Amino acid sequence: MKKIFLFLLLPLSLVAQKNYPQLLDQYMQAQADIRGFSGTVLVMKQNKVLLRKGYGLADREWNIPNTPDAKFRIGSITKQFTATCILQLIEAGKLSLDDKLSKFYPDFPKGDSVTIHMLLNHTSGVPEYNSNASFVSGAILHPLKNFTPADCLESIAGQELQFTPGSKYAYTNTNYLLLSLIGDAITGNHADFIKKNIFKPLGLDNTFYGNDHGYLKGLNLPESYWDVFNNGVAVNITPFQQMTAVSSKGDDGIVCTTTDAIKYLKGLMEGKLLSAESMKLLLDFVKDEKGQNKYGMGMFYFDLGGVAAYGHGGGGVGAGCGLMYIPSHKTYVFFSTNLGVLIESELVKKAGGLRDAVLATVLQ
Repeated sequence: MKKIFLFLLLPLSLVAQKNYPQLLDQYMQAQADIRGFSGTVLVMKQNKVLLRKGYGLADREWNIPNTPDAKFRIGSITKQFTATCILQLIEAGKLSLDDKLSKFYPDFPKGDSVTIHMLLNHTSGVPEYNSNASFVSGAILHPLKNFTPADCLESIAGQELQFTPGSKYAYTNTNYLLLSLIGDAITGNHADFIKKNIFKPLGLDNTFYGNDHGYLKGLNLPESYWDVFNNGVAVNITPFQQMTAVSSKGDDGIVCTTTDAIKYLKGLMEGKLLSAESMKLLLDFVKDEKGQNKYGMGMFYFDLGGVAAYGHGGGGVGAGCGLMYIPSHKTYVFFSTNLGVLIESELVKKAGGLRDAVLATVLQ
């Protein structure tokens, strides 16, 4: 990870003098050729784009290359949008951080002990739906059948909380599914609210999300691949990948280009979506069991060798990505891949190695 992160620590004048954008591109292309990476990368430092390019193939069957304008599923980066939506509703006086889950779900186990704040920073103790055996087995048995939020919640019905609410941190997708449903209860449709109050103000014209199962039709997305047998051979798994994307709400589901991903995070960090008070809450990181900063509200804390960064990642059977801001160097990084990163394999290791190389070079 060191090489690319260290690249971004250089003064912009030195970056320009030594033509680091070209060097970074050459390095990336070499890594893509060697490691078989396919995806997109965008690096912006002090408002200057150092790299914006696609690598590898969007469609291996037809030999169609990836381009920087390709729209990728951003997975759990969707949680950033959901958190921003909830904080906007709080600013509007329609919700409070101290509101209890039981206000919206009276029958949820110990819902009167779980607050909106706890859902946002993953300290609620709510069970994880997508590691539930019945939910996972259903997806395996019916891989192209769309699931619903009700299916997700039904899979954890009757389960005890993972721990006493507010006592510790545990990243849990169910937290953000519940937040999206709370958003629906308040606005009528949280996805429409996000489009109106986040996409539109920032001009995210190539970002897509919906509360239905049809919002990806006609978008001509890159195909999705998975190293099924862990033998270095990628198999097309696009139908399952797209089913997962359109079925997920709050914790996943958004699709966008590299440019829109950076426009979103940059707009958020520049105060175009939330007040200074809300941004302070968003970046108030809870600590893990080792006492290290971990998660704010839809935002991970990353320690890049003593350099702080904020952002989120997303992974799935046929896609993966990362979005990050390094405030001390005014640098934004986004990378995505149409190679599955949910399960460890040789191809995943190669993609992960390239990701680490990008980040290392950025801080050189």
